[in-house]
Parts: sequence; C-alpha cells; structure tokens
Amino acid sequence: MKFGYMRVSTMDQNLDRQEQELKDFGCEQIFYEKITGVKRNRPELNRMLEFLRTGDTVVVTDLTRLSRSTKDLIEIAELISNKGANLKSLKESWLDTTTAHGKMLFTVFAGIAQFERDLTSERTKEGIMAAKKLWQQKNVVNFREDLQ
Repeated sequence: MKFGYMRVSTMDQNLDRQEQELKDFGCEQIFYEKITGVKRNRPELNRMLEFLRTGDTVVVTDLTRLSRSTKDLIEIAELISNKGANLKSLKESWLDTTTAHGKMLFTVFAGIAQFERDLTSERTKEGIMAAKKLWQQKNVVNFREDLQ
C-alpha cells in the first residue's frame, strides 16, 4: 500500500499541491499535518508509522515535508525500514528505497551523516580535554603565584 505524508508549517498554508501530487502517484491513504517540521513529535506522522506493514511505501512530495535535518530523516527512514516498508520522495528521485539503487544511495548518505556525527563527537571530546588541560595549567600557575 502507498501511504502519502504531507505537511505544511503553518495553519494558513495550503496542502492542495502536495495532495494532488500524492494522489497522482497513486497513494491510497494520505496523512497530513499543519505543524512545524522542527518538531519530531508529529501526531499524524506517528499515526502513519503505526499503520505501516511489510511492503508498504511512504511517499512524500519532497524531503522537507518529512524532515528538517539529516539526522531526523535517517531516524524516520529507519523507523519505516524497521516496519519492512519503503520510502520514496517524488522530488528527490535518488531517495527511493523500493529500488536497489535508491537503497544504496540512502545508505551512502546515512553513512556520511553518521561520519559527521562521529566527527562532531570526537571534536567535542578533544575540546573538553583541551579545556581541562588549560584549566589545570592555569590553576598550577595561580597556585605558584599564591606561594610567592
């Protein structure tokens, strides 16, 4: 089954274009929200995820409707994949996990995102260690000055 998901950020925005594209693609059930994409807790997205079964496909008109960050996109895609379902973006043709090519590309992008997270974590740890060392050095100098 093809599930469509559409979202706009504010109540005064219109869902008509997204709805037509999803219907034209053959989505049998469409979930929609008028809520900012920054919020991870989106009731209709969560409801759609509960409906998913093996072989289903989640279709979005473009990735910004599903997620606002790479990390969020990967987390949502993993939730979809864990249900045995697929993800397809109509705008970003490279994202189509119903094909071997699409799965491979998504895996590469997910790997790059994980690499970025790991580098950020390493840099953070290095920064903390450097700050601790500097703090210790300054305290030793201050201690020596107090002795004089």
